[in-house]
Amino acid sequence: MQCQPRNSPATTLVACHECDSLYRFEPLVPGATARCGCCGAVLLRYPRGGLTRAIALYTTALLLLLLANAFPFLTLEISGRQEVTTILGASIALYRQGMGELAVVVLITTVLGPALLISSSLYVTFSVHMRRYLPFTRTLLSWISDLAPWVMLDVFMLGVLVAFVKLGNMATMHVGLSLYAFVGLILVSAAASAAFDPHMLWQQLDYRKKS
Repeated sequence: MQCQPRNSPATTLVACHECDSLYRFEPLVPGATARCGCCGAVLLRYPRGGLTRAIALYTTALLLLLLANAFPFLTLEISGRQEVTTILGASIALYRQGMGELAVVVLITTVLGPALLISSSLYVTFSVHMRRYLPFTRTLLSWISDLAPWVMLDVFMLGVLVAFVKLGNMATMHVGLSLYAFVGLILVSAAASAAFDPHMLWQQLDYRKKS
């Protein structure tokens, strides 16, 4: 027997991604989760703290990204010589060593990708929160899921830890302010992603368009 969805004041039509049951919902309140009455799958959720929390986290992530790229990341001291590197400097050094493809990958996954993802997410959440149709809001929201795979901050940090182990007996390494900002960026970005729900934002945009 096919389970019939419950009726509610119709505003937005949502299909369950598990059993294809159709539901209509009004915008959810912060902290609420809508589940399918047939299979129990999550249809929509509104993370706790609402859009205000997402905006605060993405703003913090943007500031940390700027700090991570504005100050030295590591300082290597070998035989009295000091070599200071930054995140952008690491990409440039790879290019100068003839590893152009790897340099581009590092640049995209640690600088350009995070900058585009954070700024786009902040722009979209701010637009929905202010109840204004800022230009390109829908376009950016559709692109965010495509940008996410290009952000590999944790992979870069893993590479840094490996370098610590391998160079520990060869050089004295001094941690710069940028590294602390980068670690904070990884943590805050994860929290911001958890507070960002594209389905909820699409629902909010559709509801305000109709109203």
